Amino acid sequence: MPQIPIIMPQLGESIAEATVVNLAIQVGDQVEADQDVIEVETNKAVMSVTTPCAGRIQQIVAEVGQSYPVGAVLGYVEATVEEATRVGLEQYITGEEKSRFADEQGAIDETFGKANSPRPTSSGVQPTVRGLPVPASASGASYMSPRMKARMAELGLHAADLAGIAGSGAAGRVTIEDFENFLASLDKHKMTPASSMRVAVADAMRRSWTRPLATVGLPFRLDPLLAHRKTLNPKPGPALYALRALGIALSENSAPAGRLIGDRIVHPAAIDIGFAVEAEDGVLVPVLRNVDTTPLCDLVPRYNELVELARQRKLPTSATGGSIATVTNFGTFGLTFATPIPLPEQTLVLGLSAGRIVPGWNAEKQTFEPVTEANLTLSFDHRVLDGGAAGRLLSRVAALLVEPEKL
Repeated sequence: MPQIPIIMPQLGESIAEATVVNLAIQVGDQVEADQDVIEVETNKAVMSVTTPCAGRIQQIVAEVGQSYPVGAVLGYVEATVEEATRVGLEQYITGEEKSRFADEQGAIDETFGKANSPRPTSSGVQPTVRGLPVPASASGASYMSPRMKARMAELGLHAADLAGIAGSGAAGRVTIEDFENFLASLDKHKMTPASSMRVAVADAMRRSWTRPLATVGLPFRLDPLLAHRKTLNPKPGPALYALRALGIALSENSAPAGRLIGDRIVHPAAIDIGFAVEAEDGVLVPVLRNVDTTPLCDLVPRYNELVELARQRKLPTSATGGSIATVTNFGTFGLTFATPIPLPEQTLVLGLSAGRIVPGWNAEKQTFEPVTEANLTLSFDHRVLDGGAAGRLLSRVAALLVEPEKL
């Protein structure tokens, strides 16, 4: 008889494991589908793991007090072939069991004069919540069969590529048939090959999005920066001013740029900051080293050189990687606000918007006068920073930008 595993489900977006606190069943117990059998505790709540189908508890692997990762097998339910087929778990049925079941079903059909009647197949089974392959009494449980994973790996695809597929399996899961039908339907659409850079950017953003990200923003007066820029030759771009200000702010407190590894914050060894440069079909991020100790005027030649090399896609290895944050000037596209995403190896990305002329209050003259204003945004890994710390860092950057002579 098929041995159906009871699997530790995904109990929340950021939860990787849970601790077993109670076993409500014993070996030999008869259980129904979707029956609460194991209580597990995360750092947020106590939840129940349920059975994938009806049957008899054949083995209990889990132990009270032990922690198990998502996807770990906690026990096994011995089910009938008919039950496993009903809930869409045919992958656990052996070839011999399938043949025996087919022979028995054929004999039953012949007895009742239904040998020529079409029998429902697994693809015709109606989805039911009770058949959820990775059951949990909590929202967000998900499951991808080994066969599906193997097929996706063969095609070089990721789970994010399945977001647009409507599943017909148990509890709405995407079956291999759904997946293959989706691939077949793509031939009806116009398709163009993605460049290697576009694929690389997509992979980086997919990895970045596995973290909880947040963004804060505030306006600042751009006039002092623009006036200071006119006194220099060569002239720094606004993004370089922002990069230098961020470098100084992080040199005063490097914790906001730290990375969370396990239960430790790893502080940066150097204040090396990247900046986004739009290239053909993607974005490259050259890196300026030791930004905190290099005056603004000394950064300009190297900055301009790296911009040109990036546009030609000829960046040297020494000018890529190892940065602790990125600065992006989305104002070059006329945007007044955006929420950029930090690179996977970074915690922070500072954004600069387009400048706008707005009325500003002059306290001395007690009147409004036109001023140029821009928005700063700071997107960050919320595991490392909270809103208060992010806000203080952004306020410090803004304060430095309105006194550009100190950069």
